[in-house]
Amino acid sequence: MLGAFKKESFGFHTRAVHTGNDVDKETGAVKRPITMANSYELPYDPTNMNWSSAEGNLYTRNGGANQKYLQERLVSLEGGEDCIVLASGVAALSGLFFSLLKAGDHVVFSSVTYIAVYRLLNELFNEKFGVETTIVDTTDLDAVKAAIRPNTKLIHIETPGNPTISVTDISALAAIAHKNDALLSVDNTFASPYNQRPIELGADFTIESLTKYINGHGDAMGGAIIGKKAHLDIIRAQAQVNLGGTISPFNAWLIMRGSVTLPLRMKQHNENALKIAKWLEERPGVSFVSYPGLESHPQHEIALRQMAPGFGGVLTFGLKADHETHNRFVSHLRVITNAVSLGHDASLIVFLGENDERQHLYPERFHNGFFRFSVGIEDADDLIEDLRQALDKVGL
Repeated sequence: MLGAFKKESFGFHTRAVHTGNDVDKETGAVKRPITMANSYELPYDPTNMNWSSAEGNLYTRNGGANQKYLQERLVSLEGGEDCIVLASGVAALSGLFFSLLKAGDHVVFSSVTYIAVYRLLNELFNEKFGVETTIVDTTDLDAVKAAIRPNTKLIHIETPGNPTISVTDISALAAIAHKNDALLSVDNTFASPYNQRPIELGADFTIESLTKYINGHGDAMGGAIIGKKAHLDIIRAQAQVNLGGTISPFNAWLIMRGSVTLPLRMKQHNENALKIAKWLEERPGVSFVSYPGLESHPQHEIALRQMAPGFGGVLTFGLKADHETHNRFVSHLRVITNAVSLGHDASLIVFLGENDERQHLYPERFHNGFFRFSVGIEDADDLIEDLRQALDKVGL
């Protein structure tokens, strides 16, 4: 049954339900069980085995059963050749960089990136391993072209970007990278494979924080890299087997369970976020709203081309108010929770103040502090009412 559901002739919803799942041969259960073993039975004569191999079941650091089932599903949903699942999104990102880069290589990466990427590439890989890096506004294709050097090995982007929700043209960046013998990696966490599949747009790697939309329930951590098998074999050996960034069987099972409803949840996230973004744009006390589904978004036309059927569940907005008023506004919210992360079933909001170390890289409208709002799957009208009453209480 597994092989059948890898085929692209089946729709996204069907593959989200069936790929990687099968009837358990021992019990007849219609769902794969959690295989919590950390070691597997060896053959009669193991002396010729490669103890660092990720093939077969040997030791869970080398790869376990639940991890492999989840990888099968993600390959199908993302449109790649192979997948490796690791312990977190940051483990996936650092594993990709560690496995592909060496001293003297050069990386171009987006000025709007997750804080761990900023530190990995701007500080750790640069200072510890001699990897050269250049930060660029990757929405500006000419700036990317100008930043490329003869030793450029990788261009890394996020789209939509965290936290400003900027949008980068994946197809155009892929063409630029490949023309210069470089690879393109895309952090797709804010979009999910339901809305956007970077490999189909020419990227070499898709990275997902499985913790977010693909799990969707706020109760497990994981990360994934999807790409060509030749590259993934290297990453699997180095980042998983030798560095040990392996996902636990339980987290792999939880994410497998959560991914079944990904298309249903994303439909609601998309619809809610667009409705709320439009509502916020009309509020006089709101200074700006950044969401790719709005015509006011500077990369709206690019988002229309590469994001379908929706624009994701994360938006940012600012208030015409001082620092303290932003915090008081959050304190009045009753449905929306003041917490980090995104992609949960519940709505989450976080105030990003003026002291962010990356603030100088963002457009000016973000410099006075702003909210990153991960819109959940609650009723949109309830979320709007929660925002309205909190704005009213702070006089906005």
